[in-house]
Amino acid sequence: MQAAPGEAITAAAPQPGEVDGESAPLRVLSGATSTTPAPGKFRILMAVMALVLYALDQFTKHVVLQKLTVGDPIEVVPGLLWWSLHFNPGAAFSMGTQFTVAIAVLALCVLVALMGIVAPRVRGWLTAVAVSWLMAGVAGNLTDRLFRAPGPFRGYVVDFIAVRSFAVFNVADMCITGAAILLIIWSVRSERR
Repeated sequence: MQAAPGEAITAAAPQPGEVDGESAPLRVLSGATSTTPAPGKFRILMAVMALVLYALDQFTKHVVLQKLTVGDPIEVVPGLLWWSLHFNPGAAFSMGTQFTVAIAVLALCVLVALMGIVAPRVRGWLTAVAVSWLMAGVAGNLTDRLFRAPGPFRGYVVDFIAVRSFAVFNVADMCITGAAILLIIWSVRSERR
């Protein structure tokens, strides 16, 4: 747009309720949308991903309990990967085996905080995926602690994926680790911005 000779070239400032010089109702009617999805879409994404991963964790644990016995690993990739049934009363890497009840209570508090405080505030795809993975992982292992032997809040977590020179873990552990990696990536990207 050119100004008449002698006039300053300026663009009119958007008025309240306008975006890029177009009123908000006009943008809705014209089909123009924001590039940021609505928070409801993030909630749906988180709920679906968390439920699918939680179901996968519980299904795989059910299968290995039917097919495997403790102390009888099945080699999957020679020299690298085995299915090996273990019952873990502690946290990651079998640490804190004497604190099973405390770990279960902490996991329950974390899950409630994730669902009630963190998830409703998510406003990005990366954090939505990370939070859903974290919810699925915490819920998967918490289910074991609440409903498996030797009793509520003292139940042992079912682990069955054994990698050479590493700990034995499960799908829930993979979700928690993946979530931690995604949150680190999100943090680095946020700092760069």
